[in-house]
Amino acid sequence: MAPTRTTTADPIKRRSVRHIVIGGVPTAVLGSQGLADRMVADCLAHRAQPDRWPTMVFSTNGHTLSMAAVNRRFRDNLLKADIIHADGGVIVAASRFTDANIPERTATTDFIHQAGQSAVDAGGLRFFLLGSPEDINRAAGERLEALYPHVTIVGQHHGYFKPEDEAEICDLINSSGADVVWVGLGKPLEQEFCVRNRSRIRAGWIITCGGCFHYLTGDYRRAPVWMQRWGLEWLHRMVFGPSYLIARYLTTNPHAIYLIATRTRRKPE
Repeated sequence: MAPTRTTTADPIKRRSVRHIVIGGVPTAVLGSQGLADRMVADCLAHRAQPDRWPTMVFSTNGHTLSMAAVNRRFRDNLLKADIIHADGGVIVAASRFTDANIPERTATTDFIHQAGQSAVDAGGLRFFLLGSPEDINRAAGERLEALYPHVTIVGQHHGYFKPEDEAEICDLINSSGADVVWVGLGKPLEQEFCVRNRSRIRAGWIITCGGCFHYLTGDYRRAPVWMQRWGLEWLHRMVFGPSYLIARYLTTNPHAIYLIATRTRRKPE
């Protein structure tokens, strides 16, 4: 039987990692190393106590803020996460106006490398990759194992499946002995999958990662470092990424700025 969880009306108060509200969404006050340290600790704790539920880790950026404001189902799923880390530079910048500064952006495309290195430093962790077309998924696994030799890819599955296939996928994850399950299905499907199957999955962490596998393999291009530092990676993705991103950024970016201005818990006067 899966263990029960207690909840409170305030999604901030039920989290063991400190979160602050940016644009209406609780966001962890963690940098990349802190997030990776938490990953290792949670995975080792799960190995010692396999009945523990996996820590569920989602991310927030401008797109997330906008979706959470207009899509109640997505927001409800988002708030079920144990950790919501800052994937967008605008989230980090907005934290400067609160009582706790988020140290840095933890974009999943970068964090997967930090996770790989921290897994190596911890003596090795086992990863399961879920999402993307089969060839991209396979290439991403090969890339991770080449870069981080003590990371073992114990299982992989493409992202094109039906809800009725999920029980079989969860069995595959469990039989693999994975410590970390990377779920790259895109919003809102990846959050829905994690929430729906959390009680079925036996792993230390379940973390959503969007199109991370595509970036890991070089199928999608990262922005130049200076654009990343100035919070302009969204512009690079809009120009060089899939065409659907153009409409997304043109509509969600202004909305996200409005939400940050009106739904951020500011420093007390």
